Amino acid sequence: MGLGFGRKQDAGSHTVWFLLGAALPTSLLCFLLASDCLGEGLSASLSRSWGIRAVYPAADGASEVMFKGLPELLPKVAMEDKTVIITSVNEAWAQPGSLLDLYLESFKNGEDTAHLLNHLLVVALDARGLERCKAVHPHCYFLNATSANMSSAKTFMSPDYLEIVWTKLIFQQRVLELGYNFLFMDCDMVLFRNPFRHFPVYADMSCSLDGFDPSRAPLDNPLNTGLYYVKSTNRTIQMMKYWRAARERFPGQHDQSVFINIRHELMSKLQVKIEPMETLYFGGFCEYHDDPKKICTIHANCCIGLDIKVHDLKNVAADWKNYTSLTPEQRHKGGFKWTYPTRCRESIK
Repeated sequence: MGLGFGRKQDAGSHTVWFLLGAALPTSLLCFLLASDCLGEGLSASLSRSWGIRAVYPAADGASEVMFKGLPELLPKVAMEDKTVIITSVNEAWAQPGSLLDLYLESFKNGEDTAHLLNHLLVVALDARGLERCKAVHPHCYFLNATSANMSSAKTFMSPDYLEIVWTKLIFQQRVLELGYNFLFMDCDMVLFRNPFRHFPVYADMSCSLDGFDPSRAPLDNPLNTGLYYVKSTNRTIQMMKYWRAARERFPGQHDQSVFINIRHELMSKLQVKIEPMETLYFGGFCEYHDDPKKICTIHANCCIGLDIKVHDLKNVAADWKNYTSLTPEQRHKGGFKWTYPTRCRESIK
């Protein structure tokens, strides 16, 4: 989830989707994936029929003002396939020893992850957050898109908290419009392995979960928008507009809750292919597995409070360092367990 302090989801028991794809000629793709080849006029017509209206200026001139410098910055950060990794911070999250430091350090200590720092764009939501970002990371961007006070830690579901988590969607929509794919990762997360190996190539959007039950239909598992990968197509741009516009239908709810409410609409009306990802690879404090050979990320979900998140994520980072220091023979013996996130679990009672 955006710059929040955890969603109150029930913790599941400790529990693969894999890749599928085929290369198709462009003409066939346009036939099968018609929404990717929509003209601007038809796309706008469909938006009106779905009840989507402009919540923020959409004209090129307005976008150039709101996102000044972004078209020039993205090529410097993106991978060869025009993919960028995005996280967002405010002053509280970017303080020394807080979540941003833990997040960046995990890239350096993970397996096949250090090079991904070259493709990470940290979006600062306040001036002090930007200042701190520039001190520790080369790719920072200041998003000044709301009048809310973005600097301090926010109480879960407070008005300022809601503005923070919804603001990230404005930025992500513009990234897609500029032709870039993105992987969004909340900053209250640690990275262990390259996550791109586990995103299904046929999906428009791959999304993490709070818990995985194989007996359920995939989309009926509890989605968590703290980590999601989105490809840049006309279809996904319309998805972001639809998602943001749906906020008015569900007043007082955060972005993840609204997304869960509209997930089937996105598939039926926009033909968006959404693929949930198992907690075996993308875990969190709601549900994780004591199998360090497969884990890619652990998210401090099911947790409320900045200091509490930092405390329990530091334990996880220390566990990973201990594991990677073991010899292959010691790892093979098994018996590894993550330190239980006691404070986070207590924070949600």
